[in-house]
Amino acid sequence: MPLATLIRRSSLPCPEISAVQAAGLLATYYGLSGTLKELGSHQDRNFLLDCGDGRRFVLKICHGDYSTVELQAQHAALAHLRNRPDVRVPAVQRTLEGQDLLSIDVDGNAVHARLLEFIDGQPLAHVSHLSPHVATRLAELCARADRALADFEHPGLSRILQWDPRHASALIKHLLPVIDSAEKRACIAEAAEQAHAHLLPLISALPVQAIHMDITEYNVVWERDAHHQWQLKGLIDFGDLVSTWRIADLSVTCAALLHHAEGDPLYIVRAVKAYHAINPLGRAELQALWPLIVARAAVLVLSSEQQANIEPDNAYIQANLASEWNIFDVATSVPVALMQAAILDAVGQGAEENVIETFSPLLPSLSGQPFTLVDLGVLSEHFDAGNWEQSGIDERLLKEAAQRHGLTASRYGEYRLSRTLADSAKEPETFALHVELQIPHGTAVHAPFAGSLRHTADGALLLKGAESNLRLWGVRSDFDSGVEFGAGDVVGQGGGSLIVQLCSLPDLSPPLFTTPSRAAAWRTLCPSPKRLLGFDCDAPALENPDELLARRDASFARSQKHYYQAPPQIERGWRNHLIDMQGRSYLDMLNNVAVLGHGHPRMAQVAARQWSLLNTNSRFHYAAIAEFSERLLKLAPAGMDRVFLVNSGTEANDLAIRLAWAYSGGRDVLSVLEAYHGWSVATDAISTSIADNPQALSTRPDWVHPVVAPNTWRGEFRGADSTPFYLKNVEAHLSRLAEQGRQVAGFICEPVYGNAGGISLPPGYLQQVYQKVREQGGVCIADEVQVGYGRLGHYFWGFEEQGVVPDIITMAKGMGNGQPLGAVITRREIAEALEAEGYFFSSSGGSPVSCRIGMAVLDVMEEEQLWENARSVGDYFKERLMALVDQHPLVGTAHGSGFYLGLELVRDRQTLEPATEETTYLCDRLRELGIFMQPTGDYLNILKIKPPMVTTRRSVDFFVDNVSKVLSELEG
Repeated sequence: MPLATLIRRSSLPCPEISAVQAAGLLATYYGLSGTLKELGSHQDRNFLLDCGDGRRFVLKICHGDYSTVELQAQHAALAHLRNRPDVRVPAVQRTLEGQDLLSIDVDGNAVHARLLEFIDGQPLAHVSHLSPHVATRLAELCARADRALADFEHPGLSRILQWDPRHASALIKHLLPVIDSAEKRACIAEAAEQAHAHLLPLISALPVQAIHMDITEYNVVWERDAHHQWQLKGLIDFGDLVSTWRIADLSVTCAALLHHAEGDPLYIVRAVKAYHAINPLGRAELQALWPLIVARAAVLVLSSEQQANIEPDNAYIQANLASEWNIFDVATSVPVALMQAAILDAVGQGAEENVIETFSPLLPSLSGQPFTLVDLGVLSEHFDAGNWEQSGIDERLLKEAAQRHGLTASRYGEYRLSRTLADSAKEPETFALHVELQIPHGTAVHAPFAGSLRHTADGALLLKGAESNLRLWGVRSDFDSGVEFGAGDVVGQGGGSLIVQLCSLPDLSPPLFTTPSRAAAWRTLCPSPKRLLGFDCDAPALENPDELLARRDASFARSQKHYYQAPPQIERGWRNHLIDMQGRSYLDMLNNVAVLGHGHPRMAQVAARQWSLLNTNSRFHYAAIAEFSERLLKLAPAGMDRVFLVNSGTEANDLAIRLAWAYSGGRDVLSVLEAYHGWSVATDAISTSIADNPQALSTRPDWVHPVVAPNTWRGEFRGADSTPFYLKNVEAHLSRLAEQGRQVAGFICEPVYGNAGGISLPPGYLQQVYQKVREQGGVCIADEVQVGYGRLGHYFWGFEEQGVVPDIITMAKGMGNGQPLGAVITRREIAEALEAEGYFFSSSGGSPVSCRIGMAVLDVMEEEQLWENARSVGDYFKERLMALVDQHPLVGTAHGSGFYLGLELVRDRQTLEPATEETTYLCDRLRELGIFMQPTGDYLNILKIKPPMVTTRRSVDFFVDNVSKVLSELEG
């Protein structure tokens, strides 16, 4: 290889061409003029020309040292691809004399110049996080380009290119001195050496063809569509076109993606799958991919460091340095073998666990004796009331089990609950790649295979064999490092805790735990030690979540929707977090049912105790129903003296309508637009939220009369003084009913506009509406199902903010902390009006279990000061949300109070155009970061924030910080 040519090429600065000179070239040779803007480049000088008539072009100027045949190859490739509709590329513009390439002299500098069509859009290099959609589309473009270029040939493809991975080793060795830090030089050299060692055996099996060699976020342009999704517009800059290994193209794309991976190298796996689906790769190519990415990362940092030394004023190069070091850091953060395993697994070519076929027992003196396996997983009965958060809980449980059963062991491949991380965007390392045993003191530990012994810095005993290694913690050995052992030899004695980890690669040091996303790859390299132990120590495999979802869809009516397209399987909760089967904790910011939080021990104790005594319906006589009804009346305004207990908020509102009908003698009900009150026939009739029911406004029965929503922020009239305007609409409905001789039954409204994100009604609105409805014989219903019961912080009931007392209060949700329980509170005369139509009861609403749980909820709320928590932490929460208004243009405002809040997203604060698609992206992205959140409102552009009332300031900060992070991604 002519290394000297390669080295000279890699150190060329950008041509010294000014904007004035570029304008002269354009006028002279192309007859074009307009405004010029210089574009960044590594070694070329590029200018964007805007002619002012809608035409835009890119003038590209490179050194005269570059061969014209190489540049002609680029033009030929562009022409070749322009016939392919799935890969859009720019057209080459000819000069006035019909040339597509100028080779000229500018003030003594020999340069080549050409003019290309400008493809509208923008690169995404500045975007910190690329969505899975973008990463996938980028890889798909790479696959389509490679397929299209597979039959492309040109003499200019046989070139010397610094980015060609076939020259990476030589180039890295030459450029290493540009790094001042000896530590960094050693790190780069070691990474390059390992990459080359993994690549060398694969080279002969790597297909060669023409490739673009730079399909990165810098050279692909995008445009946002109407749904705020990035759509790919075209591929530009064929300056690195070369004939080399096909897999090198994908390695370049994946290396670029690492800058947007937030430290996770497995981020590229989805890109590999997308590429492979279009342009299938051979096994050797898949194995070569990660070594090529590591080599690419090393070349990137060295080339940029060298270029930065040559051109310290080149802002483009200086800006790229940090991102390229980031790429290198991510690429070298994991073993090459792990990424090879992960890539193969992603495309269905993963190997089975590597196992040692020939071995001797590790603990022959215990052979045949039964070990009790201790469940330390997410659903373990040993975990209760958050005790898994205690330091050393797993080891303590193993020791306690040993005291009862003798020999005990943890399970390999188990997702440990104790390893979960609350309020963390980081995927927890929950998957156990080892087994921990409790064995008698003095138990002899034998070498299962021949190898040399070493004592490691972390206290382990390492037995390194020819094809594997074994690490043991808890073994006392008198042998020095370097001693050789044969299979079956005693290496030491164990007693108490013994940790065993097997690895199928002799020089690899696996972690004891890994993340769920890396588990499949790691277990191929770090198999179960069951063959050494002589018993099955593996945890049962979890059910595939996709298969479980398919079972749900096959039996559970699909109109009963679930959150998210591919939801995690949630089987456990604690306080304000929900935990999936792999041990990941999600911050629950939308569950207003569990006011006390999830897994509250008092709820379990009270429910279990009452279930052991009695549970039946409310027509039997028992103390709990009277006690609970009395407790509820103490919370209600004076004058309210009757309680109905029901199963849900829907049933409560349905009953409230029946009470209004019975008491008033009428049937006509006024409800508020954009509201939701339930799913029964009657409550669905009065619900007008088109987000919940797209047909809501067109399917109202004639007894329902929706009034204009008093939305003070985006409604027909806005602000605190809008009450008179909204009142006119109510008056118009009441007048029309009176003119028709129809008796109004009542008016139902959430005292705080819950479905719109917790918006306060305009001052005095309910006072005046209640007065006018009552003047016509109707009753006033306060739907407190979502907003009441202390959730607002400053008010126990939402209607207190308006200074009114309704005739009927309905509630549910948090009353039972998840137990089916709702209530209707009213006055005696209204309650007894229903008796003329027959009796009423609810099977489980007033059951002994429901009543006892309902009272326990009130007790805990008082004892744990949850109402006060809603007030103090809720105020802090609102302050932090309001601060986002100043930080992010997409945030319109924050609504609500306490733990019923709404963050409304808009594209324009003047027109209030709802940012619906952005809100959807935000919610999906928050889930990736460990937060559950869903949109609300008719435009689904409001975050409906209604967490358990045990939510802490730490959780608030975690939530708001990540909302801000994602908004920055959207606005970038």
